[in-house]
Parts: sequence; structure tokens; C-alpha cells
Amino acid sequence: MAAVHIAAWRAAYRGLVPDPFLAALDQDRRAARFREFLESGAGDTFIIESDNEPVGHLTIGPCRDADLDERTVGEIWGIYIAPEHWRRGIGTHVCRRAERILRARGFGPIVLWVFEGNASARRFYEAMGYTLDGATKTIEVGAPLPAVRYRMNPTPRIKTAVNQEVDGA
Repeated sequence: MAAVHIAAWRAAYRGLVPDPFLAALDQDRRAARFREFLESGAGDTFIIESDNEPVGHLTIGPCRDADLDERTVGEIWGIYIAPEHWRRGIGTHVCRRAERILRARGFGPIVLWVFEGNASARRFYEAMGYTLDGATKTIEVGAPLPAVRYRMNPTPRIKTAVNQEVDGA
């Protein structure tokens, strides 16, 4: 997981996150942080496989933002896929799977954070139906970088004339 995470960061954030920060990413330290996180039980991490090989990871959980209710708002904390597996539909599949898991756990809206300058990720999430909700924050990654929050609200549910619930359009 650590190697994939670092490779994804270096590819996705080159030109956005300072090069010295990306160069200093260390697999052993990243692996130790993953172990600590997994032991904490704070969120859930899923390994993404392709042909029985790990190619990424997904982390989800309750929303961590103070302005939203962690009991009702879910969050995609991160989707990281090895760069050589980008543009194969894996990200779309994983994002939709995250949404289904969070909905099954009773969360309504789902949020996620993206670096403001990460045009590729922003296009991806916008194509998936996420919209900016107006929240911003600064994340320190070798330099202060602005991040924007995206949100997807639950799909409306409708009832048929005979009062059967169906998924909205």
C-alpha cells in the first residue's frame, strides 16, 4: 500500500506539491503510518486489486469536518491508484463502490477533498456527479495548498403510484 500511495502522490501531484516534499516521501514511514491508521479503526481501508495484484487503496469513513455531522455525512478520505493503472475505469468503479458502502452504512451526503489545483481529479469527481459545496481549507504539504470540498447528495427516491419505492433518476 505504501509504495502505491507514494507512486500515486508523485504522479498526481507533480507540479502542484513541491518536488522536495514528493522526493522525501518514504515507503517505510508511509507503511508505519498505514499500520497506525489501520490499528486506530478511524476509517476503513480497502485494497484495490487487478489480476490479484494490489494496485491501489480506498479509505472511507464518517466525515471528519467540524461543520458537518459525522453521523449522517460520509467521506471518501482517499482513492489512490498506481499510475500505470490510471484511465482503465478502476477509479470510477472504486468511487461508485465507496458510495454504495457509505450509503449502506446510513450516510446521506458524501464529501471529499481535492487540492484546488488538481484539475484532473476535479474533472473526475465532477464527471462522477460531485459538486463544490463552498468549503475550503489549506493543507500543508511542503507548502500551504488550498483544497476544495466536493459533495454528492443522496439520489432522490420516488414512489410509484402503488407506493413502491424505487431508485430516483
